[in-house]
Amino acid sequence: MARRRFRSNQRHEPTTERSFQEYILSTPAPQTSRLELLRLIRGGEDTFLELKVKLSNTEKIAQEIVALANTGGGTIVFGVNDQMRVEGVDDAENVQQELVRICREEIYPPVVPFIDRIAFDNGRRIVALDVDGKRRPYRTRDGRFYLRIGAEKREASREELSTLLDETRPVRYENVGVIGATIEDIDEAHLWSFLREFAGDVFDETSLAGYPTAEVLERDLLLAVNDQTGTVPTTAALLLFGHDESVKQLLPRSTIVATRFAGDTSQSAVVDRVKLNGNLATLYESTLGFISRYCDLWDKRPKNTPAETEESPVAARANYHRGAVGEAVANMIVHRDLALREHVTRVHIFDHTLELINPRRSAGFSPVALRAIRYGLPERLNPQIAAIFSNPAYGLKVPVGGLPMMLRESRLFSGKRAETYAFNDEFRLRIYGR
Repeated sequence: MARRRFRSNQRHEPTTERSFQEYILSTPAPQTSRLELLRLIRGGEDTFLELKVKLSNTEKIAQEIVALANTGGGTIVFGVNDQMRVEGVDDAENVQQELVRICREEIYPPVVPFIDRIAFDNGRRIVALDVDGKRRPYRTRDGRFYLRIGAEKREASREELSTLLDETRPVRYENVGVIGATIEDIDEAHLWSFLREFAGDVFDETSLAGYPTAEVLERDLLLAVNDQTGTVPTTAALLLFGHDESVKQLLPRSTIVATRFAGDTSQSAVVDRVKLNGNLATLYESTLGFISRYCDLWDKRPKNTPAETEESPVAARANYHRGAVGEAVANMIVHRDLALREHVTRVHIFDHTLELINPRRSAGFSPVALRAIRYGLPERLNPQIAAIFSNPAYGLKVPVGGLPMMLRESRLFSGKRAETYAFNDEFRLRIYGR
């Protein structure tokens, strides 16, 4: 049986390059006693321990670190030979710096290590690198995955890699059961109208007795979980199929605040402000209804609009492409970061622009990702919600084409490019009217 891990200290895993650097430079590693380390070395190599005489081949060291991290973590000690004799390293400081570089540049995602330099009375020094595997699977820079089996490392097979990915796939917020929710909070008429669209293909109603909503939610749609109170709808289930009042009560963060300003900035006077509540179908239709109250939506660009032909001290109603606005609203309510409690989804209607503001953690949403979504590469937070909401069986006529369609149609309609921003844990989309 493998021995207990070398270190049990808890630490967080920085998610960005900057936080990685700050963590390495500012976080003091706990001190390790010589007695503790010698006791570890005397046990010899195993699943959690690797002994190295020196740091020479950085590629192999990266592989060893990846193997330990993918197998649950462990320690590599430099300056000890295979006979468990302490020989020491020539320059412990350089070894430490090189290990930090390897963990940062040769491994993805970067590994955050604890590194100890231990000095003995005879002047010899050894370096102990302790790694964890909180963000596995890890791979080397050339895209190879390794595992540690006993005292040896080897490249993961296709089956092992598949298992590793399945075990470490994170549970998204949309998959978490809603506290206090029950099956009675689900609008069964909406749910079963969705299911019947698949009758004869994947859904066989004849094999079911009555309307087993709880069973279908959990077994067929993966929209329910079981706990000590019974079957509990997930966040996705409640947002998609919940009664409007239940969603308002149990998921108050799903509220959308829509405001019409008498000007072109949020400092302008407020003409109208409403709070929109309900499931996603209700939110989608009520948001479009509020926008239509103050804007004109067109399927194609008109030849002339009041804004172009009339001069008036009062700004005319702005004009927008219907499909572009529909996609913008759908994108807003489907891809909200539901884990952020302090941010509210907002719709701002100005004299000449529309602004849609959504909770979205800025960490990890790099400028590269912000550019990628403009080409249609997904950065989806809620894939389950997105898949069902965009399905015609859900009952909405949602525009097709995604963000690229929205950007193209809004530019062709108004002559100005829509703008996207991501900062302060918010994603902002601004569409220009005509």
